[in-house]
Amino acid sequence: MAIGERIHHFRFLHGFTQKYLGQQLSFSDMQADVRIALYEKGARSPKEKYLNALADISEVSPHALAIPDIDSYVGLMHTLFALEGLYDLHIGEIDVELCLRFDKTKGSTYLSMFDIFHEWQEQSAKLESGEITKEEYDHWRYNYLNVKN
Repeated sequence: MAIGERIHHFRFLHGFTQKYLGQQLSFSDMQADVRIALYEKGARSPKEKYLNALADISEVSPHALAIPDIDSYVGLMHTLFALEGLYDLHIGEIDVELCLRFDKTKGSTYLSMFDIFHEWQEQSAKLESGEITKEEYDHWRYNYLNVKN
């Protein structure tokens, strides 16, 4: 989810109008709704000070609004939180092992994600069994979108 979609999501969640949110950022009454609309459409990205203020107003971490940096544990967690909201990804436990799962009751979302993850699991199993090399596996995963189109 892009930053604009995240801003929209949290604004909607709190019942804020674009104008109200823009005013909270100290934009003029004439520009308040326009600036937020530009952020939400992705036409502009908020500067760090506005991103932090948006996070404070929305009562979330700035990581929840920003495009996550998965090179850190915090960024990875916020990526997983975003997936939880977008794709009904849930954390659970099976045989004392933590696992991530999708909600079967969500129909097409579950089936689509199952197919994608099943394909990933198959390729991973081929790598583990020696059926394909690490280079072949890397080629598959680094070219996944190209392979699928």
